Amino acid sequence: MAEQRVPSLDDPGPRRRARLRSPMGGDTFGAVAESFARLMGTPGFLVGMTLFCAVWLAWNSLAPAAAQFDPRALNFTLLTLILSLQASYAAPLLLLAQNRQDDRDRVQAEQDRQSNERNHATTDFITREIASLRIALNDVATRDFVRGELRDLLEEIEEGRGAAETGDEQEQLRALVREAVREELAAGTAQGVSTGEGPTDRAGGPASERGARESDS
Repeated sequence: MAEQRVPSLDDPGPRRRARLRSPMGGDTFGAVAESFARLMGTPGFLVGMTLFCAVWLAWNSLAPAAAQFDPRALNFTLLTLILSLQASYAAPLLLLAQNRQDDRDRVQAEQDRQSNERNHATTDFITREIASLRIALNDVATRDFVRGELRDLLEEIEEGRGAAETGDEQEQLRALVREAVREELAAGTAQGVSTGEGPTDRAGGPASERGARESDS
């Protein structure tokens, strides 16, 4: 047996003859059926059929016998045949159009179901995210809480600053008192040296004891 040659990718493939597509294949026939069914469901079709039958009956009833092509004597046989053929073809075409509409409705219902499932899943996800955000926001400081904390901190800073200023003033006062005591002691010592007596205070006590008491105060 001869080995079957496998064409490589570089070799161009053989040309295929274009096949004539059947006009009744695929959705063409269904589209025609739907168009026919849509036409039959319009008021224009009913009015046209009524006028057609009225003219047909009037011509074959009132016209001369030589001009009649479907005489009344034969009970309008040709008109009956035409209406029967129309009814026999209209029923299957209407059923075909209805089946195509049912298929479209089924596909649309399936798409709506899938869309509803996705929307439901998205809604559940958003609901869970909102719940988690609410839980997280419970631990977040609010604006009023931050304002209150800042106000308390500012008051503490102001109190500390006032205490520091008071302490500085007291320290300066103590320094002034110490300086005054030293000057008084120095003056008393100089006076005692000149008179030959030790420096005493007005109450008769030594000046050193008085200076020590004032320094301690």
